[in-house]
Amino acid sequence: MLISKKVALITGAARRIGAEIAIKLHGAGMCVVVHYHTSQQAAQQLCQRLNQQRPDSAWAVQADLSQTAHLALLVQQAVEKWGRLDVLVNNASRFYPTRFGKITEEQWQDLFDSNLKSVFFLSQAAAPLLTMNQGCIVNLTDIHGDRPLRDYSVYCLTKAGMLMLTKVLAKELGPLVRVNGVSPGAILWPEGSSELTEQARQHILEKIPLAATGAPTDIAKAVLFLVQDASYITGQVLAVDGGRLLSG
Repeated sequence: MLISKKVALITGAARRIGAEIAIKLHGAGMCVVVHYHTSQQAAQQLCQRLNQQRPDSAWAVQADLSQTAHLALLVQQAVEKWGRLDVLVNNASRFYPTRFGKITEEQWQDLFDSNLKSVFFLSQAAAPLLTMNQGCIVNLTDIHGDRPLRDYSVYCLTKAGMLMLTKVLAKELGPLVRVNGVSPGAILWPEGSSELTEQARQHILEKIPLAATGAPTDIAKAVLFLVQDASYITGQVLAVDGGRLLSG
């Protein structure tokens, strides 16, 4: 699959892993739509940097993904710029603790809206365009969709749902659209993770056979592989976790 001049929409792409994915796909020749919610400055700075490398190749678009009514408009805006859509990367996600026994309905709704419902309905909105161009979807899941993380039960449930959604969409959208996932392990420590002590971080590292955290570029390379070189792969989730899932 030659991806030069094709168009990718990456959600949550202003910073961190999402930005690295945008940079990697752009470096392979794609035009990228950088979605952001509140990180306007970071999104615009990223697009400015990419457009300096290749004029008119990156565009920032704002949307609140938890509002289902905004999703079709996001797809429409993504298409208006270059007239096509070939790749959807569902990267945006919310992550915070929900301690069992104290979980509120608002927390449940917020995490499911942001991490699962938005992925489903954005994929549905993009599907006709992706089908037209024989494109693909890549979902950013999490190893904790397989292995629950204590005090993060609702987050884990949303990511478990994304694992199944990846398989469901692969069946629903085949044969013209491939749908796969990338499941990161310890790549970046969560923002605002002051309660994650150095001892806790070391405990996590001890469970990783490769004995180190990964880097955002590791995830971006996996996404690029699934977009560019995986023409006979669909319904699969690639764990990029240093072997973390091997730990008991």
